[in-house]
Amino acid sequence: MIVVAIIGVLAAIAIPKFASLIRKSGEGATKGNLGAIRSSLTIYYGQLEGQYPTNLASMTLAPKVLGSIPNLKTPNYHGDTSIEGDGVISAATDAGKWFFDNVTSDANNGSVIVGCTHTDTKGSVWTTY
Repeated sequence: MIVVAIIGVLAAIAIPKFASLIRKSGEGATKGNLGAIRSSLTIYYGQLEGQYPTNLASMTLAPKVLGSIPNLKTPNYHGDTSIEGDGVISAATDAGKWFFDNVTSDANNGSVIVGCTHTDTKGSVWTTY
């Protein structure tokens, strides 16, 4: 009986900790994928001598600098997706997708952010990354 009680106490402690670790791993994957997209944008920009793509999907075509658009994971808020939204960064909404500024006249042209207005485990809003 004592052994069962000890196992129950350990499980009560471990399960929330495990859920937290899963959420942190999803957040880390999103930050890494954001860095990969930004690096690919820089390569694309250099290869085309100062032109950003019209959308993120065009980076998977010629010249191919990205194999595929990586998934965006915002744990507990939106489902995993590789969908993007385009337009001016200031118009980004809480849609749970990548948001790419493809407006050539905008100062943020070529920028990509996470389109989620929720916070991560550290309290930072996703759109600030």
